[in-house]
Amino acid sequence: MNLLLIAIFWALAIWAFSSRRPVLLYLFFASMPFGAFAVVPPELTAGLTFTATPIVTVLIIIRAAFSRGGPAFFTNSAVRIERLGLLFLFWLLALLATIFMPRIFEGDIMVVPIRGVLSETTALGPTPQNLSTMIYMSISIFAVFAFAYILRSRADRQTALVALCFGATITVLTGLVDYMTLFLPIEPLLEPLRTATYALATDVELLGSKRVVGLMPEASTFGGLCLAFLSALVFFRRTFESDRMRKVYVPIIIAALLICCYISTSSGTYVGLGVLAVVVLAEAMIRAFSSGRTRHLYRQDLLGELAIVGGLIALVGVLVIAFPHVTEPVYEMFDRMVLQKTGSSSFEERGMWRTVAYESIFSSYGLGVGLGGTRASSSLVSIFSATGIIGGVLFYSFVLLTLLRRSRHLDWEGQFIVVAVRCSFIPPFVMGLVVGGAEFGPLDAFSFGIVTAVVFSKSNRLAKQQAGGPLADPPTPRRLTQLPQA
Repeated sequence: MNLLLIAIFWALAIWAFSSRRPVLLYLFFASMPFGAFAVVPPELTAGLTFTATPIVTVLIIIRAAFSRGGPAFFTNSAVRIERLGLLFLFWLLALLATIFMPRIFEGDIMVVPIRGVLSETTALGPTPQNLSTMIYMSISIFAVFAFAYILRSRADRQTALVALCFGATITVLTGLVDYMTLFLPIEPLLEPLRTATYALATDVELLGSKRVVGLMPEASTFGGLCLAFLSALVFFRRTFESDRMRKVYVPIIIAALLICCYISTSSGTYVGLGVLAVVVLAEAMIRAFSSGRTRHLYRQDLLGELAIVGGLIALVGVLVIAFPHVTEPVYEMFDRMVLQKTGSSSFEERGMWRTVAYESIFSSYGLGVGLGGTRASSSLVSIFSATGIIGGVLFYSFVLLTLLRRSRHLDWEGQFIVVAVRCSFIPPFVMGLVVGGAEFGPLDAFSFGIVTAVVFSKSNRLAKQQAGGPLADPPTPRRLTQLPQA
């Protein structure tokens, strides 16, 4: 059965790679929830696990890099700091650190291994995890280049956004299927899709109920993926040209993702949801008090969104007043997963990982211990401990440069995309501060790439040179009637 599923995946991958249709984009997003499925038999890779998403991402990179104009675009973007130069420099430094630092400091620095006993420290040394983590990081970095190249036109970006919804829908379905194992004997049907060699926590119970993991390794990774999709769709919703997608399908998917975030029972996901609520409120306030020529653009649909949110809050309030006992399971879950989290063994263990990784920065004289050198349970600490102070500064300088891209010269779609990436990045980033690793995820690669694509696309460079302002590239006729004339 397992070999049959692997064969099906590779058949889909080959078809997607050879097709002129955007099948690869759909397969890219749809593969994300299958994080526990090894698409290459581990016995052929010395125990390393290669899941579907990195394989599909490699195919996207190859497709972009070897297409007409691809090599020139990749090279030009790598050598220009204002584009992807900082990210390319970070990759070079991470490569050097991963190759040399575990050997230079071998036996001199204590770390928590990626594989093995996670509650004890061991001496630093080269391991297969250095190679695997560097491969995953390289794939994520060059995926940014690929998306920046293939998403330069509005039509391609709209297709990618629909594919994003498709991936979110698949994620919801995998979560619901895993949840249904509580009522139906379908657990054996999921086992062939859980073949990763790393530790899987798929049968954990909390307060008498199963923690939903979908087809991911554990509840926190499933919850993190749901949160990432949720954050993206909440803010990317306004960039859809299709009224049906924007007003019907996307809100339904958002509601389903909220449910999946809750049933994941991941404390990090709950914290991320709280941050998302704050970001949504802050973004609404900024839109409400926006001024200048873009004020009508940003205020569009704001009253309707506030009315829906207000209605939902009022409905919840009425239900709580009428049926007070309804809130008891929610309160117990919140109390157990958030308020009592500091007293749990997992919290103490993750705190120990972060402390050891933080100390390795200074033990290595700020040079780092290489990717895959130590566990950190924090994306920020992990980046600095792996690539050193210079590497961390390079990476987060690139992130800030991407998030702070100027958008006033862009058309309505470009402005919405820049704002959407800026806002949707925050909740998963905050969650990553407590449960993340060094390598950033495929959704981050997509976000960084689409911002670079829209800011430096030819149409927007021309719009910047014109005097037409932010609406120089007009929206579709359906939305043109909703926007003021410049």
